[in-house]
Amino acid sequence: MSDDHVSEAGTGAAGTGEGGPGAALLAVRGLRVEFPGRRSVRDRVARRPAKAFAAVRGVDFSIGRGETLALVGESGSGKTTTARAILRLVDAAAGTVTFDGIDVGAASAADVRRLRERMQIVFQDPYSSLNPRIAVGAAIGEVLAVHRIGVSAAERRDRVRTLLTDVGLGAEIATRYPHELSGGQRQRVGIARALAVGPELLVLDEPVSALDVSVQAQIINLLEDLQQARGLAYLFVAHDLAVVHHTADRIAVMYLGEIVEEGPIDAVFDHPRHPYTEALLAAIPGEGGGAGRRAGRARGELRADLGDAPGCPFRTRCPLREARCDTTPPFVRLGGGRASRCWLATDPGFDAAAAAAGSSASIALPGPPETID
Repeated sequence: MSDDHVSEAGTGAAGTGEGGPGAALLAVRGLRVEFPGRRSVRDRVARRPAKAFAAVRGVDFSIGRGETLALVGESGSGKTTTARAILRLVDAAAGTVTFDGIDVGAASAADVRRLRERMQIVFQDPYSSLNPRIAVGAAIGEVLAVHRIGVSAAERRDRVRTLLTDVGLGAEIATRYPHELSGGQRQRVGIARALAVGPELLVLDEPVSALDVSVQAQIINLLEDLQQARGLAYLFVAHDLAVVHHTADRIAVMYLGEIVEEGPIDAVFDHPRHPYTEALLAAIPGEGGGAGRRAGRARGELRADLGDAPGCPFRTRCPLREARCDTTPPFVRLGGGRASRCWLATDPGFDAAAAAAGSSASIALPGPPETID
């Protein structure tokens, strides 16, 4: 991706924090994360280095204080890598991550440690994120000790009990081990541990995907209550759009390491402006898929080799493919906090759901025509 293309992407709604309740707490600009590739036999013979694989390619977005941004896409789209790069759990090859005016990438080890008190992560698998040999209370107390919260062991034990109560668990849970808890209880422990240091931003990496549906609803309700009570900002990473529909303020859809659509959550669900977004919506079972009208299912599987190649990386799977899709589409700002990386989005009347259903002739978006920059 060229530098010009990356800078153009940064003008999208999520890149400006448009629609957020306040000034941006987190700002991501041109984030690129690369991993070393494997050297082929030809590379070894020619003594060429292995070509790096770009898992994240020029991602831009912002999150305001108290706001929830959903980062969605199928497995392999780069969501989790983006989340980990924000926290400097993996190194970025390019771009910047700024938290409350602090450049996370340029921060010293001591500064990063202090930043970790302000932004925490809740992992996907609550069991593997807990030490099976350490009781729940000791695991949370260890976080308090590392960050020097509380002046005595007794004060820390009191704080652990309070945290467990805040996430809907009894104080007796503190003496139990992870294998003695259900999946939902373990995830509540993970949330309590993340809250122990009083963060302002929580990165939620697929926090309910390993849980039963009934338990998912309980955890989502808990997260909403905690956000209201503590004023938390969330980066909610998910592959299931139904999970984030009623929890997020804005949504950013990722495909092969770049954001292809973004905007207010209800607007994107009602009128998707990228065929990939429509494909994700079509995968929602039952009524969540748009009252049975979804038709734009993607064909085939995600191809990582198309990431840095010219053209739209979704073109080999897109049911609406055109000849111009062989050239890289621009990132089009659509007004109202909407943006899309698709040639079809340059048409103000384009609606991916209606087009995929074969009714593009009667497409009309509500309200006045949008301005294309």
